[in-house]
Amino acid sequence: MIYQGNAVSVQLLDDGIAELKFDLQGESVNKFNQETVEDLGKAVDAIKGNSDIKGLVVTSGKSVFIVGADITEFTDMFKLPEDEIAGWCLKSNQVFNAFEDLDIPKVVAVNGIALGGGLEMCLAADFRVLSEKAQVGLPEVKLGLYPGFGGTVRLPRVIGVDNAVEWIAAGGQHRADKALKVGVADAVVAHDKVNDAAIDLVKQCLAGKIDFRAKRQEKLEPLKLPPMENMMAFQTCMAMVQGQAGKNYPAPVAAVKTMQAHAGMNRDQALEVEAKGFAKVAKTPQATAMVGLFLADQQVKKVNGKTAKASKGFEQAAVLGAGIMGGGIAFQSALKGTPIIMKDIADKALDLGMNEASKLLAKRVSKGKLDAAGMGKVLSNIRPTLNYGDFGNVGVIVEAVVENQKIKQSVLAETEEKVEDGTILASNTSTISITKLAEALKKPENFAGMHFFNPVHMMPLVEVIRGEKTSDETVGTLVAYAQKMGKTPIVVNDCPGFLVNRVLFPYFGGFGMLMRDGADFQAVDKVMQKFGWPMGPAYLMDVVGIDTGVHAAQVMADGFPERMQYDFKDVSTVMFENERYGQKNGVGFYKYEQDKKGKTQKVVDEKTYELIKPHVADTQEFDAEEIIARMMIPMCTETVRCLEDNIVGSAAEADMAMIYGIGFPPFRGGPLRYIDSLGVKEFVALCDKYAHLGGIYEAPQMLKDMAAKGESFFA
Repeated sequence: MIYQGNAVSVQLLDDGIAELKFDLQGESVNKFNQETVEDLGKAVDAIKGNSDIKGLVVTSGKSVFIVGADITEFTDMFKLPEDEIAGWCLKSNQVFNAFEDLDIPKVVAVNGIALGGGLEMCLAADFRVLSEKAQVGLPEVKLGLYPGFGGTVRLPRVIGVDNAVEWIAAGGQHRADKALKVGVADAVVAHDKVNDAAIDLVKQCLAGKIDFRAKRQEKLEPLKLPPMENMMAFQTCMAMVQGQAGKNYPAPVAAVKTMQAHAGMNRDQALEVEAKGFAKVAKTPQATAMVGLFLADQQVKKVNGKTAKASKGFEQAAVLGAGIMGGGIAFQSALKGTPIIMKDIADKALDLGMNEASKLLAKRVSKGKLDAAGMGKVLSNIRPTLNYGDFGNVGVIVEAVVENQKIKQSVLAETEEKVEDGTILASNTSTISITKLAEALKKPENFAGMHFFNPVHMMPLVEVIRGEKTSDETVGTLVAYAQKMGKTPIVVNDCPGFLVNRVLFPYFGGFGMLMRDGADFQAVDKVMQKFGWPMGPAYLMDVVGIDTGVHAAQVMADGFPERMQYDFKDVSTVMFENERYGQKNGVGFYKYEQDKKGKTQKVVDEKTYELIKPHVADTQEFDAEEIIARMMIPMCTETVRCLEDNIVGSAAEADMAMIYGIGFPPFRGGPLRYIDSLGVKEFVALCDKYAHLGGIYEAPQMLKDMAAKGESFFA
């Protein structure tokens, strides 16, 4: 053994070829934490000092190559001043440079995932051989960052400006064949041949058949583009990236500017430019929020992993009701490999459910995500039925009938009588108490809520709602089922609206008050979209369904009258009374019409203003800052109350539920991280400023206590 560290080892193979292996001890994957970077530096020194080594292959002892940098180290790192962050980048790059500068042929054998710093390590080698199963990419922009270990320097010099901008600014993960096509990979081979192929490539270099020094030299020099072409290439890319990223995501644009700035420099100069730019984006609020978001997502996965250990295994599911939600649940379950029975009381409903599944599958086929045989297999996993005859081996049944407590209780009680004792029942209710629904059941411990969001195939969140008597096994099984369906489950305790709707409706309440006081709904929509929401509150109500919203608002008012019972007629009620339900019937706050391509477009409807005029003050302008405060305070304070009331287990789970459930702007990190970004003390002062508007604006005691102690939700 030439070198043995905790993360990296070097041993001599045959014919003067050494193997540098990444195998971080105590971890299931390789990642670039500080220990690995230091280990790599020592390994390179050992190689440099050993004259027996003529060539080098780089391998992994894990099922992945390197998943990237250790993001858990970022939080403390990014609190440092910019010059210290840049210094950290340059120090790490000295190790990568030392590896790159070894005057021997170096070939990386990429056996699996190589992302971020993992791919940057590969780019520092002379050649890259990928397994057919490998996936590579530079996803740093998804953390509000850009590559800081030489990615912006080496990638454009390896694959050209256009391709490099696409890979870095989009942050995608690419298959081996795509990597080969653009030049990131030099060869793609069968999975079990990747190490042998890398060794063979080293031997070809040693035999003089391939000039590895010329390959390396390209990465050490400025980009080989005439000045005018260079300028045109970057200007074209910049316009495209700015259009796609928007103002709320500065990292992609910063990456392109950095690449353009160092295009005419040699490697070492270019790396200094990259490091300084990386430090700047690392200090942006977007990076803080999005790194925090990644860590919160990891925490949620960890919590769900522990919860799912209580799961009882099952092979067959069922859904009651073949409507939009029932059909969507059946489709998602079947698509992800769990066969499902779809039961309804009418053939027509079953036909509609199967047709909906067929449409969704046909779209996947048209986009190349599925072939005809795959579509047939998924459809065969959905079995429509009018009776309970096939329910004998069903492990989980999700009820998705009409949102009416008596009807749901009747259906659930009937189903319980028809199935095995241990069968788990779940309700896809969005508003009705799980504890109340359980009163109709003989075994309430086998019952919980499983709230999917519409459209099921697109929305990543599932709320798993624990009733007063729900067992851990039931919760664990539903969490495991949601995960198997490709969803992110968040476990919450029972209360009106559960978590997401309980938090969403004070936001709508804030909108109603703004309208009452003379705000223009279009102006509010525009401000909140600019804030980062995918759509403003009026448009969102139209999409959700105003009839659904009015019903849910009443549930909230009954559950929390001190905050959510209002003393004015809300504009959504006006829309409802005039049968303007939103997109579902073509008119709500906006009108919905088909364009020439058959796509639904929203257009302004002046009748909306006529209908609401008797119920609102004269139109007046509100500045964006006040609109944002009056919309966001109610959502944030209610999220705090859910944490305070133990409805949700942690700040991370609360924030992820809002991002996955209602599209909270990811670059703001979630309601609780948004409070942190303003400062808890400052947010309490903002609540006090608007407290005269009503209970949804009052700071919860938990928040006041945190402000007094100087605490935050995410240290």
